[in-house]
Amino acid sequence: MPTKVFDVTPVTLPSDAAAAWAAIPVTIASDITAGRVVVDPLIRPLRPFAIGRRLVGRAVTAWCERSDFGAMLHAIDIAGAGDIVVVAAGGCLQTAYAGEILCGYARKKGIAGLIVDGAVRDIDTIAAFDDFSVFARGHTPRGPLSKERGTVNGRIVLGGTAVAPGDIILGDNDGLAAIPAGEASTLLTTAQARVQMEEQWVAQLASGGTLVSTFAVPEAI
Repeated sequence: MPTKVFDVTPVTLPSDAAAAWAAIPVTIASDITAGRVVVDPLIRPLRPFAIGRRLVGRAVTAWCERSDFGAMLHAIDIAGAGDIVVVAAGGCLQTAYAGEILCGYARKKGIAGLIVDGAVRDIDTIAAFDDFSVFARGHTPRGPLSKERGTVNGRIVLGGTAVAPGDIILGDNDGLAAIPAGEASTLLTTAQARVQMEEQWVAQLASGGTLVSTFAVPEAI
């Protein structure tokens, strides 16, 4: 079955929204949603982020059949600057879905990052990119076997978490979160309030407060 590309009107993530989400740790996104937006933690960044830096962008989605990377090629071609290509590959580690050439091309286009629930290769090169982030479940030197099937810009499941095109992807050294586009504004407000609350906790502890009083823990018996 040939690759199917769904007609989705691109929605650019405004720079102010991107900057606001970049200030939100993935741990906070997890806490305010009871973990429902968090992607399988085995999908990890190849290169640790510098302190305070995060990956933020609009999702362009691809679903790839085992060992077939055709849908991902289409997704990279249609993704714009600042976007993140998100690939559901079923956790396949038998063949790589991307390497130096594809990541180099995506980086040149200004794409912010690539996330693959599967394997990648050419690790030395792509892990050295300081302006293009790659998350993957693993790596292997074996290349893909075909390039003719899959879907682009459809709803996918990435590491157990639903992702739709246009959702906000948030990534750091703790992991990945997929923020539903329709909830992004409300969740951002909640996340910012949680950040302020945690700052208050830290200040209270620093001024002599106890853990029991700071976190309103019920009295022990």
